[in-house]
Amino acid sequence: MKRKQFFSVKFSLLQCLFLIFYANSLFAQKKQGVKPNIIYIIVDQWRAQATGYSGDKNVITPNLDRLASQSMNVKNAVSGMPVCTPHRASLMTGQYPLTTGVFMNDVMLDTAKTTIAKQFMENGYNTAFIGKWHIDGHGRKSYIPENRRQGFEYWKALECAHDYNNSNYYAGNSDKKLLWDGYDAIAQSDDACRYIREQSTAGKPFILFLSLAPPHDPYQTAPQKYRAMYENKDMHINANVPAQFREKVQKDLKGYYSHITALDDCVGRIWQTIKDAGIEKNSILVFTADHGDLLGAHGSWNKQQPYEESIRVPFLVHYPAVLGLKGKTSSVLLNTPDIMPTLLGFSNIPVPASVEGKDLSQIMLGKRKDNITGTMISCIQPFGQWTRKAGGKEYRGIVTKQFTYARDLKGAWLLFDNIKDPFQLNNLVDQPGSQQLKEDLNTRLNKMLRERKDELLPGMEYVKKWNYVVDETETVPYIRMNYEGKAIIE
Repeated sequence: MKRKQFFSVKFSLLQCLFLIFYANSLFAQKKQGVKPNIIYIIVDQWRAQATGYSGDKNVITPNLDRLASQSMNVKNAVSGMPVCTPHRASLMTGQYPLTTGVFMNDVMLDTAKTTIAKQFMENGYNTAFIGKWHIDGHGRKSYIPENRRQGFEYWKALECAHDYNNSNYYAGNSDKKLLWDGYDAIAQSDDACRYIREQSTAGKPFILFLSLAPPHDPYQTAPQKYRAMYENKDMHINANVPAQFREKVQKDLKGYYSHITALDDCVGRIWQTIKDAGIEKNSILVFTADHGDLLGAHGSWNKQQPYEESIRVPFLVHYPAVLGLKGKTSSVLLNTPDIMPTLLGFSNIPVPASVEGKDLSQIMLGKRKDNITGTMISCIQPFGQWTRKAGGKEYRGIVTKQFTYARDLKGAWLLFDNIKDPFQLNNLVDQPGSQQLKEDLNTRLNKMLRERKDELLPGMEYVKKWNYVVDETETVPYIRMNYEGKAIIE
């Protein structure tokens, strides 16, 4: 064979081998699925009803309304323990609070846990966290070293603060306390946009958590631009707000919505950045909250209680490659522990055995029947803004697509038909015609408790089991550590 012919045949063989390898790679990629980027925006204390797309006539949310028109709206998203640290621990692990041991604020999530960031990192992702952390338990303004970041590499965060215009953070492995420029949610969103632009050409998928602390109170601290939008508006007040609180609710809602509209602008900028970077189609953009805010409903504020304003949260999933760009609604009951396995499911990544939540991705895609008929809500130990003195108490409950049922240590407490009675004004728990329904829901709740090995004990028994130190209100104090490793009460 001539030299020229030999090299021609050799080159043809190499081409064939390359084509075979390339075809196998494409087949494997198709089989496994392309791994999407994930941008997870979580805000603090934003109730589900407080968006334009959900029908709130008071609020101005043009970006979220447009996003909802091109996303899946999971209308039955529930915060199973509607308070900050327990929600975030369940979000990170896919486990329930009695498994994580995180059922109060300001305690630490075990660093040995298998978390969402660790699982994505093991499957080739870059990981990032920006904003409010609140699962470290070493003091709200203390530096959080790398080994307590639960798998997140890029890091600009603080444990917890709600001084939005004078907001600190730590960056990377430096223990130097830094200050966000201006209103922290805007500065944090700008940093998220920079990260997205950089990662769009990095050659690896990424998962970014942007954790924004508004619209949590203090309500009257949004930038003036946004407060001006509401100062002359007459707020529509829901029917479940008692008359004596309506003047206060008028004022609080104006501040609350000011924060919301500021965050709506942040979401819009992040979405536009994803588009400009050319990664929108294969990126999952999630918008949600850790819990809601009662804001005067039933005469209460803040969260922890089993009412709709406390437990129901917004949950939008924007994923054009799989869900398209037409707005959809999913009625599946999504609880906090379900979020990790569902995102893993959308990303074609195995769900760890440690996860207790359910992968709902195939239900959302319509490829599997929705067999979720109820999900659990709870307060293991009342504390903080809902102490026993303020009426706080232990409860466990079940939420279905129509009903909310809860019982406390004494027995059945609340039963609402959320379709016929959306403001939960008519407690059916003692009404004669509702006894069979109550028994059925109680039976289903008992089954859930057995599965969770939850005995519904007094909260302080769990506090003692986990060796938490509490003050006279049965609340874990905000603490920081001095250089000798001793706790200092702040």
